Amino acid sequence: MTVSKETVEEANRKAVDRMMDSEPVWVDLAPASKKMGIRGKTLLHAGPPLRWEDASGPMKGAIIGAAIYEGWAETEKQAARLAEEGEIELDCDHHHNAAGPMAGVISPSMPVYELEDKKFGNRTYSNMNEGIGKVLRYGAYSKEVLDRLRWMSGTVAPVLQATAKGMLKAGGGLALKPMIAQALTMGDDCHNRYVATTSLFAKQIAPFLVRTGFDPKTLSEVSRFIDGNNFTMLNMGMAAGKAMTLAGHDVKYSTIVTVMSRNGTDAGIWVSGLGNRWFAAKAPVPKGLWFPGFTEADANPDLGDSSITETAGFGGFAMAAAPAIVSWVGGSVQGALDVTEKMYEITQAQHRHFLIPFLDFRGTPVGIDLRKVLKTGVTPMINTGIAHRKAGIGQVGAGTVSFPMQVFKDAFEAYVDEYDA
Repeated sequence: MTVSKETVEEANRKAVDRMMDSEPVWVDLAPASKKMGIRGKTLLHAGPPLRWEDASGPMKGAIIGAAIYEGWAETEKQAARLAEEGEIELDCDHHHNAAGPMAGVISPSMPVYELEDKKFGNRTYSNMNEGIGKVLRYGAYSKEVLDRLRWMSGTVAPVLQATAKGMLKAGGGLALKPMIAQALTMGDDCHNRYVATTSLFAKQIAPFLVRTGFDPKTLSEVSRFIDGNNFTMLNMGMAAGKAMTLAGHDVKYSTIVTVMSRNGTDAGIWVSGLGNRWFAAKAPVPKGLWFPGFTEADANPDLGDSSITETAGFGGFAMAAAPAIVSWVGGSVQGALDVTEKMYEITQAQHRHFLIPFLDFRGTPVGIDLRKVLKTGVTPMINTGIAHRKAGIGQVGAGTVSFPMQVFKDAFEAYVDEYDA
């Protein structure tokens, strides 16, 4: 029996209502092996499934760095050989209810934020943010990069874990949806601009951080690290986006997109009514602004799970709330407004909680509908960091990129086959 339009519409309303009703709360920070059950020489990565031989430069760099960080190898060559010979198992972050920026590599001993959806019960995860420039998520793996990761694991993580436990005991944890909603009214888009969000985070955790019992020097170092990185909250915001989209996933007959992600080689999506099936096509190269000394010729095709923010109804879809973002990703203020306006054409609803002051407090576009993408020819626009195409160099800029139309065409064909639509 052919599925009716009314049935699809009702399924889409259910999926998007669940996304908007999700209540992600930060409850813990602990090693991925403990929280996510990652064992042995396993590394998670951003985007669709990927083989080492198909990985881009920055993805290979992040895998090499993680292998050295874990102690599986001492040198770049040893780490690469492990990957080449298949001794390192690669899997997708999204297969484990996680999302990581850029390469998105999560290794067993890396600390991960754990969020609990108080409405629907799902738990989602992301790793910690290192900052910008020469960092592992952009494929850099120098001694400086690895030393920073070890310091974060040994110094920052215990303080934040104790802080999270204090907040959980006092009031049930740190709620992310109200924080994102407030930050959107303060000039963040909550993908590539997290200035307000990070400030709100620092403010809310301060009373609990100082009561963790750590010595003043350690608390000062951790506070400076948080304050000195405007992207501190990117990873937790992504875990929140994952919780929201996960709440709207697996709704029978729904054509709503619940994952958009890239691995530096391919870009892929999930659709609510089609389960955990990937639809992938070649990842595009972003356009944007370049760090001194770099040009578009240095850019790798896009990578990262961070487009889960747009999938959840913020990030690039909320650029109209963050005009200052154009100083980071390029374009104009009018261009930022135009992006948000265009995204209303391909989405199911206006968000009930995420509002844009400049648009008279109109809700952000939420719930990408396969059918509307194909009907309008408009593809989702995201903003993103840009990694150097070679391993070991790191970030070279930031910009914007559209998802390839092919993934939506393939997903819709699969939908028609699945439901005789």
